[in-house]
Amino acid sequence: MLILRMFPAMRVKIAGLDPHQQYYIAMDIVPVDNKRYRYVYHSSKWMVAGNADSPVPPRVYIHPDSLASGDTWMRQVVSFDKLKLTNNELDDQGHIILHSMHKYQPRVHVIRKDFSSELSPSKPVPSGEGVKTFSFPETVFTTVTAYQNQQITRLKIDRNPFAKGFRDSGRNRTGLEAIMETYAFWRPPVRTLTFEDFTNMIYRDLGYMEI
Repeated sequence: MLILRMFPAMRVKIAGLDPHQQYYIAMDIVPVDNKRYRYVYHSSKWMVAGNADSPVPPRVYIHPDSLASGDTWMRQVVSFDKLKLTNNELDDQGHIILHSMHKYQPRVHVIRKDFSSELSPSKPVPSGEGVKTFSFPETVFTTVTAYQNQQITRLKIDRNPFAKGFRDSGRNRTGLEAIMETYAFWRPPVRTLTFEDFTNMIYRDLGYMEI
Protein backbone atom coordinates (compact mmCIF):
# COMPACT_ATOMS: atom_id res chain seq x y z
CA MET A 1 0.00 0.00 0.00
CA LEU A 2 1.26 3.48 -0.87
CA ILE A 3 0.72 6.90 0.69
CA LEU A 4 2.28 9.70 -1.35
CA ARG A 5 2.06 13.46 -1.69
CA MET A 6 0.74 14.46 -5.10
CA PHE A 7 3.60 15.77 -7.22
CA PRO A 8 3.65 18.09 -9.09
CA ALA A 9 1.31 19.86 -6.68
CA MET A 10 -1.63 21.81 -8.07
CA ARG A 11 -1.42 25.57 -7.49
CA VAL A 12 -4.13 28.13 -8.28
CA LYS A 13 -4.70 31.86 -7.99
CA ILE A 14 -8.22 32.99 -7.07
CA ALA A 15 -9.96 36.24 -8.03
CA GLY A 16 -13.47 37.69 -7.82
CA LEU A 17 -14.34 36.76 -4.23
CA ASP A 18 -16.11 39.06 -1.79
CA PRO A 19 -13.14 40.27 0.32
CA HIS A 20 -15.26 40.25 3.50
CA GLN A 21 -16.92 36.85 3.10
CA GLN A 22 -15.44 33.67 4.58
CA TYR A 23 -14.62 30.73 2.29
CA TYR A 24 -13.36 27.17 2.34
CA ILE A 25 -11.12 25.90 -0.47
CA ALA A 26 -11.22 22.16 -1.12
CA MET A 27 -10.13 19.59 -3.67
CA ASP A 28 -11.45 16.22 -4.72
CA ILE A 29 -10.23 13.88 -7.45
CA VAL A 30 -12.83 12.11 -9.58
CA PRO A 31 -12.61 9.37 -12.24
CA VAL A 32 -12.51 10.57 -15.84
CA ASP A 33 -14.26 7.44 -17.13
CA ASN A 34 -15.18 3.87 -16.14
CA LYS A 35 -12.08 2.26 -17.67
CA ARG A 36 -8.88 0.67 -16.44
CA TYR A 37 -5.69 1.23 -18.46
CA ARG A 38 -2.38 -0.43 -19.23
CA TYR A 39 0.73 0.99 -20.84
CA VAL A 40 1.87 -0.62 -24.10
CA TYR A 41 5.63 -0.17 -24.23
CA HIS A 42 6.30 -0.99 -27.89
CA SER A 43 3.90 1.76 -29.01
CA SER A 44 4.38 4.09 -26.00
CA LYS A 45 0.63 4.47 -25.52
CA TRP A 46 -1.98 3.95 -22.84
CA MET A 47 -4.64 1.45 -23.87
CA VAL A 48 -7.96 0.45 -22.30
CA ALA A 49 -7.51 -2.79 -20.37
CA GLY A 50 -11.05 -3.32 -19.10
CA ASN A 51 -13.68 -1.85 -16.84
CA ALA A 52 -12.78 0.32 -13.86
CA ASP A 53 -12.45 -1.19 -10.40
CA SER A 54 -15.22 -0.69 -7.85
CA PRO A 55 -15.76 2.93 -6.74
CA VAL A 56 -13.79 4.05 -3.68
CA PRO A 57 -15.21 6.03 -0.74
CA PRO A 58 -15.51 9.77 -1.50
CA ARG A 59 -12.72 11.86 -0.02
CA VAL A 60 -12.32 15.64 0.02
CA TYR A 61 -9.12 17.51 0.90
CA ILE A 62 -9.99 20.73 2.74
CA HIS A 63 -7.18 23.24 2.37
CA PRO A 64 -5.50 23.76 5.77
CA ASP A 65 -5.79 27.58 5.46
CA SER A 66 -9.59 27.28 5.54
CA LEU A 67 -11.65 29.07 6.87
CA ALA A 68 -10.34 32.40 5.50
CA SER A 69 -11.65 35.65 4.06
CA GLY A 70 -11.93 36.26 0.34
CA ASP A 71 -9.25 38.93 0.69
CA THR A 72 -6.84 36.41 2.24
CA TRP A 73 -7.40 33.82 -0.49
CA MET A 74 -6.99 36.37 -3.29
CA ARG A 75 -3.67 37.64 -1.92
CA GLN A 76 -1.94 34.26 -2.06
CA VAL A 77 -1.18 31.38 -4.38
CA VAL A 78 -3.24 28.43 -3.13
CA SER A 79 -1.10 25.31 -3.18
CA PHE A 80 -2.24 21.74 -2.61
CA ASP A 81 1.27 20.45 -1.88
CA LYS A 82 0.21 18.73 1.36
CA LEU A 83 -2.51 16.62 -0.27
CA LYS A 84 -1.79 12.89 0.03
CA LEU A 85 -2.93 10.02 -2.19
CA THR A 86 -3.20 6.34 -1.34
CA ASN A 87 -4.29 3.10 -2.99
CA ASN A 88 -5.33 1.66 0.38
CA GLU A 89 -9.10 1.27 0.21
CA LEU A 90 -9.20 0.77 3.99
CA ASP A 91 -7.40 4.05 4.71
CA ASP A 92 -8.72 5.77 7.82
CA GLN A 93 -6.40 8.80 7.80
CA GLY A 94 -8.46 10.92 5.42
CA HIS A 95 -6.13 10.55 2.42
CA ILE A 96 -7.66 10.60 -1.06
CA ILE A 97 -8.09 7.00 -2.25
CA LEU A 98 -7.38 6.18 -5.90
CA HIS A 99 -7.08 3.00 -7.95
CA SER A 100 -3.85 2.37 -9.82
CA MET A 101 -3.98 2.46 -13.65
CA HIS A 102 -7.08 4.67 -13.79
CA LYS A 103 -7.55 8.20 -15.11
CA TYR A 104 -8.54 10.99 -12.74
CA GLN A 105 -9.45 14.67 -12.80
CA PRO A 106 -8.62 16.97 -9.85
CA ARG A 107 -11.32 19.56 -9.04
CA VAL A 108 -10.96 22.73 -6.97
CA HIS A 109 -13.99 23.92 -4.98
CA VAL A 110 -14.57 27.39 -3.53
CA ILE A 111 -17.25 27.15 -0.85
CA ARG A 112 -18.82 30.12 0.90
CA LYS A 113 -19.11 29.64 4.66
CA ASP A 114 -22.91 29.75 4.74
CA PHE A 115 -23.02 26.82 2.26
CA SER A 116 -20.46 24.68 4.10
CA SER A 117 -22.62 22.89 6.66
CA GLU A 118 -22.36 19.62 4.70
CA LEU A 119 -18.62 19.97 3.96
CA SER A 120 -16.74 16.92 5.22
CA PRO A 121 -13.52 15.08 4.27
CA SER A 122 -15.56 11.89 3.88
CA LYS A 123 -18.59 13.16 1.96
CA PRO A 124 -19.12 14.49 -1.59
CA VAL A 125 -18.65 18.25 -1.93
CA PRO A 126 -21.96 20.08 -1.28
CA SER A 127 -23.69 21.86 -4.14
CA GLY A 128 -25.56 25.16 -4.32
CA GLU A 129 -25.17 28.74 -5.46
CA GLY A 130 -22.50 29.32 -2.81
CA VAL A 131 -20.22 26.64 -4.24
CA LYS A 132 -18.03 27.00 -7.34
CA THR A 133 -16.16 24.07 -8.89
CA PHE A 134 -13.23 24.35 -11.31
CA SER A 135 -11.38 21.70 -13.27
CA PHE A 136 -8.66 21.91 -15.93
CA PRO A 137 -8.35 19.25 -18.67
CA GLU A 138 -4.55 19.48 -18.63
CA THR A 139 -4.47 18.21 -15.03
CA VAL A 140 -5.97 14.81 -15.91
CA PHE A 141 -3.54 12.07 -14.89
CA THR A 142 -3.19 8.28 -14.85
CA THR A 143 -2.27 6.68 -11.53
CA VAL A 144 0.69 4.28 -11.35
CA THR A 145 2.57 2.63 -8.49
CA ALA A 146 5.95 2.61 -10.30
CA TYR A 147 7.54 4.41 -13.24
CA GLN A 148 8.95 2.35 -16.12
CA ASN A 149 10.81 5.24 -17.78
CA GLN A 150 14.10 5.75 -15.92
CA GLN A 151 14.46 9.37 -17.05
CA ILE A 152 11.06 10.22 -15.58
CA THR A 153 11.97 8.41 -12.36
CA ARG A 154 15.21 10.38 -12.08
CA LEU A 155 13.50 13.66 -12.97
CA LYS A 156 10.89 13.22 -10.27
CA ILE A 157 13.52 12.38 -7.67
CA ASP A 158 15.44 15.53 -8.61
CA ARG A 159 12.44 17.86 -8.57
CA ASN A 160 10.29 16.41 -5.79
CA PRO A 161 11.19 18.08 -2.46
CA PHE A 162 9.98 14.95 -0.63
CA ALA A 163 12.48 12.63 -2.39
CA LYS A 164 15.73 14.07 -0.98
CA GLY A 165 16.86 10.69 0.33
CA PHE A 166 17.03 9.25 -3.20
CA ARG A 167 19.28 11.94 -4.66
CA ASP A 168 22.86 11.37 -5.75
CA SER A 169 24.55 14.76 -5.98
CA GLY A 170 27.68 13.36 -7.62
CA ARG A 171 26.20 11.79 -10.75
CA ASN A 172 26.28 13.22 -14.27
CA ARG A 173 23.03 14.49 -15.68
CA THR A 174 22.01 13.73 -19.24
CA GLY A 175 19.03 13.82 -21.56
CA LEU A 176 15.78 15.10 -20.10
CA GLU A 177 17.46 15.88 -16.78
CA ALA A 178 19.99 18.17 -18.45
CA ILE A 179 17.15 20.12 -20.05
CA MET A 180 15.38 20.50 -16.73
CA GLU A 181 18.58 21.64 -15.03
CA THR A 182 17.97 25.07 -16.58
CA TYR A 183 14.82 25.31 -14.42
CA ALA A 184 16.42 25.07 -10.99
CA PHE A 185 13.40 26.59 -9.29
CA TRP A 186 10.75 24.95 -11.44
CA ARG A 187 7.18 25.03 -10.18
CA PRO A 188 3.97 23.82 -11.84
CA PRO A 189 2.09 26.66 -13.55
CA VAL A 190 -0.40 28.63 -11.49
CA ARG A 191 -3.96 28.63 -12.79
CA THR A 192 -6.22 31.62 -12.13
CA LEU A 193 -9.83 31.04 -11.07
CA THR A 194 -11.85 34.14 -11.93
CA PHE A 195 -15.58 34.43 -11.42
CA GLU A 196 -18.38 36.77 -10.48
CA ASP A 197 -18.65 38.06 -6.90
CA PHE A 198 -20.45 35.49 -4.75
CA THR A 199 -22.90 38.17 -3.59
CA ASN A 200 -24.31 38.23 -7.13
CA MET A 201 -24.06 34.53 -7.89
CA ILE A 202 -27.76 33.82 -7.61
CA TYR A 203 -28.33 36.07 -10.61
CA ARG A 204 -25.38 34.82 -12.63
CA ASP A 205 -24.47 31.83 -14.74
CA LEU A 206 -22.92 29.51 -12.16
CA GLY A 207 -20.86 27.82 -14.85
CA TYR A 208 -18.96 30.95 -15.83
CA MET A 209 -15.22 30.70 -15.52
CA GLU A 210 -12.43 32.74 -17.06
CA ILE A 211 -8.92 31.32 -17.33
